[in-house]
Amino acid sequence: MGEAVKDGREEVIHAWYMDDSQDDQRLPHHKDPKEFISLDKLAELGVLSWRLDADNYETDEELKKIRESRGYSYMDFCEVCPEKLPNYEEKVKSFFEEHLHTDEEIRYCVAGSGYFDVRDRNEAWIRVWVKKGGMIVLPAGIYHRFTVDSDNYIKAMRLFVGEPVWTPYNRPHDHLPARKEYVDNFVKKAINASA
Repeated sequence: MGEAVKDGREEVIHAWYMDDSQDDQRLPHHKDPKEFISLDKLAELGVLSWRLDADNYETDEELKKIRESRGYSYMDFCEVCPEKLPNYEEKVKSFFEEHLHTDEEIRYCVAGSGYFDVRDRNEAWIRVWVKKGGMIVLPAGIYHRFTVDSDNYIKAMRLFVGEPVWTPYNRPHDHLPARKEYVDNFVKKAINASA
């Protein structure tokens, strides 16, 4: 009998349903018992993921192919840590406000780690832990938030189609076309498919 092929993404991206605790946002917030979610289930919510070579991102052919096929022409880096980000505590709190964007949010972790929380179809929070080498794409219109983990450090490549627009729309913004499209493409389709 052959051994199952392991998905390399699972070494750098983990996802689980969160508890309802109001403790420090930088903690894992696992339910008891822990309830992990597969990367395939995340994809059903529109959250895409890859494992890439973070030590060689400048020459990584796979990253180049992803950027070309998805039209990611803009690229920069964001380092979130007390030493690099002015008003660190304030910024980390603001990133943790539930919001959406009218464009994809693309983050490639080249060092450190952090949590991207997304809502499932039933409004439950899923915590997505992205570590060095993990890249995720949050679709336009998905409610989400971000925080560093207890190591207080992430260096992420930010990618964008065209000129970047980083405007967060704090919840509720259900009237925005991006939100309506997200609901039609990922929430309603799944509900209709299971009916």
